[in-house]
Amino acid sequence: MGQNLALNLIDHGYRVAVNNRTAAVTERFMHEQSGSSLVAATDLANLVENLARPRRILLMVKAGPPVDETLATLLAILEPGDIVIDGGNSFWEDTERRIDRAGAAGIHLVGAGISGGEEGARHGPSIMPGGSAAAWPTIREMLQAIAAKAPDGSPCCDWIGPGGSGHFVKMVHNGIEYGDMQVIAEAYDLMRASGMSADEMADTFARYNSGRLESYLIEITCQILRRRDDDGRPLVDQVLDAAAQKGTGRWTVESALDLGQPLTLISEAVFARIVSSLKNERIAAARVLTGPSSAVGRRDREDADETDIADALYGSKIVSYAQGFMLLRAASQERGWNLDLAAIAPLWRAGCIIRAALLDPITAAFRNDPGLVNLMLDPRVATDIASSQEGWRRTVTRAVMAGIPVPAYSSALAFYDGYRSERLPANLIQAQRDLFGAHTYERVGHPRGEAFHSEW
Repeated sequence: MGQNLALNLIDHGYRVAVNNRTAAVTERFMHEQSGSSLVAATDLANLVENLARPRRILLMVKAGPPVDETLATLLAILEPGDIVIDGGNSFWEDTERRIDRAGAAGIHLVGAGISGGEEGARHGPSIMPGGSAAAWPTIREMLQAIAAKAPDGSPCCDWIGPGGSGHFVKMVHNGIEYGDMQVIAEAYDLMRASGMSADEMADTFARYNSGRLESYLIEITCQILRRRDDDGRPLVDQVLDAAAQKGTGRWTVESALDLGQPLTLISEAVFARIVSSLKNERIAAARVLTGPSSAVGRRDREDADETDIADALYGSKIVSYAQGFMLLRAASQERGWNLDLAAIAPLWRAGCIIRAALLDPITAAFRNDPGLVNLMLDPRVATDIASSQEGWRRTVTRAVMAGIPVPAYSSALAFYDGYRSERLPANLIQAQRDLFGAHTYERVGHPRGEAFHSEW
């Protein structure tokens, strides 16, 4: 990504100096780009020497200690007013700590979430910068120039806010990405269980991609399902069913727990990857634990099921985004970031992994009502999710009866039903807590916060 971002900057008329801690990597890159205006730096000191003040340095290094080590070296040789942009997937709390450290030396640190993979970096990613606001006037033109452009021409890059807010927003983006991938995988699993071939599944996802489910991830799912191995069989069938993760999904779930937000779908997506990684245990369990047949039946090519699965996909995606924005709102209030949710959604309309048609109504929802408490309460979104729920419910029921795990669909539906319920059974839980631990309870008809205790 770092190399492609450098080339992206070159394309937009910027003079760029590059350095990699492995000299051979820098030399190979320069050889591949011979004739360009790139300048090779032998080390970080030489890199700094090649930059005009205020210097703008974009770090694309692995999150964690490598960022701290690189930053320590830079702080010793930079001058007050210079700018360091951490474009990696750093944990937002680490970014806040680094901002304070850099600020003490007069250096402006920006934590910029960058999404889009290698292709996005080369041709236009989504960029979510936050941190030292004094840096924004200097880096704004540069970052917005290389960012992806939404259908209306606006750059998918804007200032997020102070502290670690930029990396926090990118973290939530990645959490939603986990959720999107899981709901698509569950659709694939249901289709496969019904006996559909890889080509038939690809055709179905292509139809999905021509409507309200249009998205980058649906698009590449079609591409994956059509790819054949050397022996002519679908390549996806040769991929081991054990999903990896780098930690941003887990960070999102941990942050939701810290802030008391019900991020159920993304949590289930993270746990589903963990379950998938237990491959040897699952092989052993399959020989011992029983369940119903996994065949869900095709019923005249399963046209109804195809529509129902699309409804489950769409309804669950809405819940995933709704929960993600609940987390953003809670973090903004907790940290005093004053995040503009109506400005965040548009940043994901192009360039990033979760770009999708659904982001247009999400953007409209927060623009129409900046104080919107929950995305699902927007009139258009509420109508969309209501129109999806019958097929969504049938899909979950069909999967449960067939013994096919759909943790994202079912947890999203449970959240939807819980959120729309005026009364939940939590009164019994509070009574239990009061009986065994004298934890007190609130009483119907009294002000919230007023505590009662009974001798049960």
